[in-house]
Amino acid sequence: MLAPDMETRFDRDTAVHRIDPPLRDGAKPAASASFAAEIAPGWRAGRGPHGGYLAAMLLRALTEAVADPRRSPRSLTIHYASAPEAGPAVIHTTIERQGNSLSTLSARLEQEGSVKALALAAFSVPWQAPRAGEMPPPEVAPPDLEQRATPPLFKGAPEFTKQLVMQVRVGAMPFIGADHPMEIGGWTALPEPRPLDALSLALFADAWFPPSFIGLSEPAISPTVDLTIHFRQPPPPQTGALDGMCLGIFTTRLLREGFFEEDGVIWAPDGTVLVNSRQLGLILPTDNPVLKPEAEEAREPAPAREAAPADAS
Repeated sequence: MLAPDMETRFDRDTAVHRIDPPLRDGAKPAASASFAAEIAPGWRAGRGPHGGYLAAMLLRALTEAVADPRRSPRSLTIHYASAPEAGPAVIHTTIERQGNSLSTLSARLEQEGSVKALALAAFSVPWQAPRAGEMPPPEVAPPDLEQRATPPLFKGAPEFTKQLVMQVRVGAMPFIGADHPMEIGGWTALPEPRPLDALSLALFADAWFPPSFIGLSEPAISPTVDLTIHFRQPPPPQTGALDGMCLGIFTTRLLREGFFEEDGVIWAPDGTVLVNSRQLGLILPTDNPVLKPEAEEAREPAPAREAAPADAS
């Protein structure tokens, strides 16, 4: 479920390099492995790196630790302990159990000995089972195939938005107390041509601004506390301008005591369900908002998400 080695900025910025000796041909992966990584500065969101960017980096290390292309990522859960800084980092992975068909792993992202994120993941071969149920995408306008950038629609829009193509199709402006469902989403892609895979889907699962912002009348920032991504099936082959594009819709139902849930679904352009996601986020008011609408006539939202509470308590 991973695209072949690519030379896009996203792939360079999420690259990891094994610190331990490389595996010999035919050798079983070691139970523990460590990977060097470099958190790039261009993915900042608020006070720390974008959570989906860190998810993709962790997933890349976990995939290399599994070292079995037959086993695709099926589940990834990340708890963001504190926001890392741009610069060197180390990811320590452990294969907690290696079954005949399913591998369970854990990972720690650390900087200077301090834990920044903890992850649990499951990788598995496909299983033979009946298909049941449908989850069709909403009817929305098709993507604009000429748009390969996201304009800075808000004053102080997070830096990571420059690394994405985002075309809003569902939702309302944030921070105006709109009487509107807390729902946001649209078409998403990377600026450089790249097929969809688990790494880019992990990024896109956290790309849009929190739907809870729609229900707020004052600017806020929103660290992600935890994020779970379920990879449902491989992306179907796409050709031409649709290659690498997907439709994501994200919904919040309840904001209480500063915390909100966010449920997401990502579809391929042909309607194939690729990802279900859920995260717990925290609303933090600020006197110096990360996002502030320039004018109400701007009708497209821009994402705003940071990766961790960074000692929010």
